[in-house]
Amino acid sequence: MRTAEEAELAGPLGELLPPVDFCCAYGSTLLHARPEASSMVDYILGVADPLQWHSENLERNPAHYSGWMARLGPGAITRLADNIGVGVYFNPFVEWRDKRIKYGVVRMNDLAMDVLTWDRFYLSGRLQKPVHVLVDNWDIRKVNTINLKMAMSASLLLLPGQFTEYDLYAQICSLSYMGDLRMLFAEDKNKVKKIVDGSFQSFQSMYRPLMQEYIAGGLLTTTSSGEQKAFQQDCGASATNELFSYLPWTIQRRMQGRFASNGKEMPTRAIVSSKDMAATCVRKALRTRVMVSSARQAVSGLLASGGAVAARYLGKKMSKAWKSRTV
Repeated sequence: MRTAEEAELAGPLGELLPPVDFCCAYGSTLLHARPEASSMVDYILGVADPLQWHSENLERNPAHYSGWMARLGPGAITRLADNIGVGVYFNPFVEWRDKRIKYGVVRMNDLAMDVLTWDRFYLSGRLQKPVHVLVDNWDIRKVNTINLKMAMSASLLLLPGQFTEYDLYAQICSLSYMGDLRMLFAEDKNKVKKIVDGSFQSFQSMYRPLMQEYIAGGLLTTTSSGEQKAFQQDCGASATNELFSYLPWTIQRRMQGRFASNGKEMPTRAIVSSKDMAATCVRKALRTRVMVSSARQAVSGLLASGGAVAARYLGKKMSKAWKSRTV
């Protein structure tokens, strides 16, 4: 049974857009009781066949696309997302009722692959933060539990020996912004704080079961309780290797490849000799992935939206970024 808020968020799915296999809503407008009038609600739409979905959506909603992309057709739209972007095609500034929305369309296989492997670390990073899941025909929520464990493990490797529950959520939230080119000039510098402050209880619902698992396994010790807990973690080699073993194979392979001997990969436990080494590996791997993905998606968005829409969107982002840096 949907809540009134979820029913309202799901409105465009039934009234505006073709059917989807997965949908989640997120965005700053959902974090505040009084969002800015210009704020958009963001949607990620997972579909089995983007080509077919865009074909139907172009018939229903041609005005959602820039003029030249609408003329080029669904094949060009799909190729742009796959070959230049990171598999997601966004339509921003869509008017629906009295609201403004932005939706990104992704192939379900690509969504599941990124969640499980952090291959592009784009949508997987989004799903490490609270979202409103409105459609889930592929049981992505269950698959995402693996993503959450990987995010928590990576964050513990990056955090010091003692930290608060807030520190943990802020670190998890920061993972997908490491190396993001937008953070240099087009994003609110307080974005992470605003997300954690506005979604603290949702973060607790997502990650407290994992905390209990890690406490039971001896990786974490609670040093203070209450609404916001404080923790101490085991920073020894054994605990570090255990945390590293929970990371996606793409990151583990990066470390193994660096220390391969005569073309043979060494076991991770023989390579990760300290927490600092593991943290450095995680930091470099995520920065590289996020930098590449954010650059590719920025170019894809520029080509998809056309100059006027892209300038409008970038101007809005830069205005928020400027305000956050002058407060």
